[in-house]
Amino acid sequence: MDTSKLIQTLLEKLENWLTSFVEYLPNMVSALVIFMLFLFLSRFAERFSKKQLLNIHLDETISGFLSRLIFLAILVGGVMMCLSILNLTGTVTSILAGLGIIGLALGFAFQDTAANFMSGIYITFQQPYAIGDVIETHDGIMGNVVDINLRVTKVKTFDGPMVYVPNRFLFQENFTNYTEEGRRRIRVDVGVSYGEDLEKVERIALEAARDVPGRIGDEDVSLFWKGFGDSSIDFSVNIWLEYSRENRAYISAKNQAIKNIKKAFDDNDIMIPFPIRTLDFGIKGGVQLHEQVDKSEKIRSMGTSKG
Repeated sequence: MDTSKLIQTLLEKLENWLTSFVEYLPNMVSALVIFMLFLFLSRFAERFSKKQLLNIHLDETISGFLSRLIFLAILVGGVMMCLSILNLTGTVTSILAGLGIIGLALGFAFQDTAANFMSGIYITFQQPYAIGDVIETHDGIMGNVVDINLRVTKVKTFDGPMVYVPNRFLFQENFTNYTEEGRRRIRVDVGVSYGEDLEKVERIALEAARDVPGRIGDEDVSLFWKGFGDSSIDFSVNIWLEYSRENRAYISAKNQAIKNIKKAFDDNDIMIPFPIRTLDFGIKGGVQLHEQVDKSEKIRSMGTSKG
């Protein structure tokens, strides 16, 4: 092919491209206008939806997440419409197929992250616990909830450190919410001597336990005898205490209950016994220390006299 024919071919190609561009120019302008319109609409919808969600007192994190989803949904719809206007239906199909494959791959690669994400959405909507609640996880992490996001829940333990608990553990495993009911029971375990009058012990213990700050007035104090211990008769005193996000005086109330019972027992000569151990020095049992010493002295003296 000589130079003139090559140039002629290139000119024909350029002319065809220019003709095609001119023919597609109205569609391109329309697609650009529609894209800009959808971009403006998606941003407006994001701001408006977030404001409305916050007005109905929905959590700020989930409000931002939902408003961002609305933004992306509208924008993707606009992009698909623009591609259709440009007669790129095959491209649309390829994009959708590619998004499906990518989504499947990301789902396998980040399944733990996705599980935490979906669990965070559930927790935010259902609110099995909220900021300020005292919770305890299945593996013993206990403290105040200070933040809930779409991946983790921040729990400040009573010892001070902050623990980041993945949301999927709180969604899949059991946990305890101590503040949801607004009350909590204090149990004080006590033991008294076998020689005490149990009716008297019960009356004095109940009177002492009623004078505890924060006790719920319409819930009477209860006492349950647990059984016969090694050196004492054991029982527990149960007190219902107000326990909420605003009032969490559980430890101080339990301390006061223990001090009240101890003081009441001292004032009424009721003994809380120390552990008692009986030492048996005989091979068959029943031999006390002084008897064993006397027996040893006799054996030693008999040996000395024979010598």
